[in-house]
Amino acid sequence: MAAAPPTTASDSPEDCGLRAVTRLVLVFVVVIPNVVGAGVVLVLAAWVLPLGTLVEDDPGALLRNLVAFAGYLVVAVLVGVVWGHARMRIPPPPGPDATEAAVRRHRKRVRRVVLRGPLRLATVQSVLWAAALALFVALNLPSSPRLGLSVGVTVALGGVATVAVTARLVERVLRREVARVLNDRPPNDRILPGVALRAVGSWALGTAVPLVGVLLAAAASLVFGGYSTDRLALVVLVLGGVALVVGFLVTVLTANSTAAPVIAVRRAQRRVEEGDYDAEVTVFDTTELGLLQAGFNTMVGGLRERERVRDLFGRHVGEDVARTALENDVELGGEVREVAVLFVDLVGSTRLAATRPPHEVVETLNAFFAVVIDVVEQHDGWINKFEGDAALAVFGAPTALPDAAGCALRAGRELARRIDAELEDIAAGVGVSAGEAVAGNIGDTRRYEYTVIGDPVNEAARLTEAAKEVDGGVVASGAALERAGDEAGRWQVIDSRVLRGREASTDLAVPTGNAPAPSAPAESERRAPSLG
Repeated sequence: MAAAPPTTASDSPEDCGLRAVTRLVLVFVVVIPNVVGAGVVLVLAAWVLPLGTLVEDDPGALLRNLVAFAGYLVVAVLVGVVWGHARMRIPPPPGPDATEAAVRRHRKRVRRVVLRGPLRLATVQSVLWAAALALFVALNLPSSPRLGLSVGVTVALGGVATVAVTARLVERVLRREVARVLNDRPPNDRILPGVALRAVGSWALGTAVPLVGVLLAAAASLVFGGYSTDRLALVVLVLGGVALVVGFLVTVLTANSTAAPVIAVRRAQRRVEEGDYDAEVTVFDTTELGLLQAGFNTMVGGLRERERVRDLFGRHVGEDVARTALENDVELGGEVREVAVLFVDLVGSTRLAATRPPHEVVETLNAFFAVVIDVVEQHDGWINKFEGDAALAVFGAPTALPDAAGCALRAGRELARRIDAELEDIAAGVGVSAGEAVAGNIGDTRRYEYTVIGDPVNEAARLTEAAKEVDGGVVASGAALERAGDEAGRWQVIDSRVLRGREASTDLAVPTGNAPAPSAPAESERRAPSLG
């Protein structure tokens, strides 16, 4: 009545065979419950059922059943060992020279044996219990049809309950082995009976089977008699106790097999909610819950890829632009915005590229742009684009700022200071301007970018040329100072000139500490002040 634990030629992960500890545990959860179940059936048939009047005409019936029980139990265990081994045997993996088809066949065999293990062992046990039913009915039927029927019903009910409990235990023991197989290739359809059938089976085995025994005892008492009040009370107590114990075991095992996959998914879901997109669920269930686990992993894989794309998108266009694009429908076109612009241009980049190896040039530019990005982001700005050895930063678009000009001016001062303090042999010109500009998506539906176009952008680019000529390397326009708040007090206008490519004159301002010392200029200098 007991099926043997499966064995394999190898316990290596590559073989996907059952490990020694798993086989050892299966010895207990398969053999011992069936032996105990058979003993309970024997006790019920011999001492609980009212068989006294049935065996009066055949005094040797009890001894005959006991001898048959002992002999069949030994034979059933031996047959179960051999048959169970054959049903769960996993052959050694093919050698290194095996064909791809042979490898696929082996993997398919491993998958089929491991995933259908509970059903395979339940089949072996069911056949052995069915053989026991036929044996004991045939053994007692000649003496008394009622005796044969009573013993047969007892064996049948005990066998159903025992096989069901054992199958649940086998399913639990094989969970880790199932996970090894399913995580290598997730399921696309359920393999064992579904959750609904599992719940119905739990009720049938834990409640219906013992109640059927009570009903049969009551029916036999009404039809055939033979039950005293004490004996009937004993039958009800014993069967009720069996119902409580078996029902509890089946319910606990069913609840665990149903709740465990859901709990695993919920824990992984909580990790995803906290931003951990590497969370995965070990797939160990072979019903719809296993499909749920595999589906969760697929979903998280999609979220992980989406987050990776979003991260790359944000790195290319900026976090604010990426967030705006993801939260709203993208439309070509723009709007007039009040913005401030910071333009920074490296000094001597042509000489740098001509005198240093390419990898050193790249390392130098990366170190330079790292400082630029850090300073701009600290002051709520956005890097619109990199242009070779220059960078354009925008304040006030796409996210509006109450003091965009002030933020840009503070960023310009900080950027000039950090370049001088942190980057050796590197100098840059920083230009800051402010005013109205058109901000929006420019291009075509097939390829576009969010950018800012207008006079402040052109002015800031031209100011970098002037910035390279002054101490500190940063110059702002008078328009930026006019639009700034308290930050404007930290700057001083030192000159006014017509910048290249422009018609109107631009006031040039530098941080107060960088203003040139006063001197007695020549008459021509007083008439035409100039940084040049």
